[in-house]
Amino acid sequence: MLKFNHFSLRAALCVSSLLACLSSQAQTSSQDDMGWWDSSKAKVNKILDEGDLQLMVAGYTHHGRNTYTAARIAELNERTWGMGFSKAIRDKADNEEFLYGMAISDSHFRPQLMAGYAYQWMKPLGDKVEVGGGWTGSLISRTDYFSGVPFPVVLPVASIGTRSSKLMATYVPRFSKNKGNGDVLFLFARFDLN
Repeated sequence: MLKFNHFSLRAALCVSSLLACLSSQAQTSSQDDMGWWDSSKAKVNKILDEGDLQLMVAGYTHHGRNTYTAARIAELNERTWGMGFSKAIRDKADNEEFLYGMAISDSHFRPQLMAGYAYQWMKPLGDKVEVGGGWTGSLISRTDYFSGVPFPVVLPVASIGTRSSKLMATYVPRFSKNKGNGDVLFLFARFDLN
């Protein structure tokens, strides 16, 4: 069983947020003179210190019907219940950055742990409703990959909702022409606790 203390969680979030330095929109002018490691640490600390606390609730995963056989889908868990927490801030352009940690029941009914960083470009649809699209860099631990050793992934992320509550999604693409891997849509909701 994996145990996380305050330091190791911050370290995991630092590592998974390194891609944030590649986005010029995700950097502040005070970070321009920093190296990539110091910039990443500053970004993580800013989000953790100033971000709004949010609850993340997972509950549904859709496996592509053209990628998996009906018999295989019947064996898979599509009710991937779980929860986690995130800290989110808005940048100068009113786009959203957040750090998160979440535990869910994966497609094989086993624990899946995730910790990462996400960046979304936000677009208002009206007075309160907004949509977002972007990417997430994450460390994921699954028992069926690398014996549970966390591995990095970069995936698209999208959302629709208000600043205080959102329906969110990420998509794991199909990695080969072989059936039975990838092509998975993961849905979750995020609620502001402040």
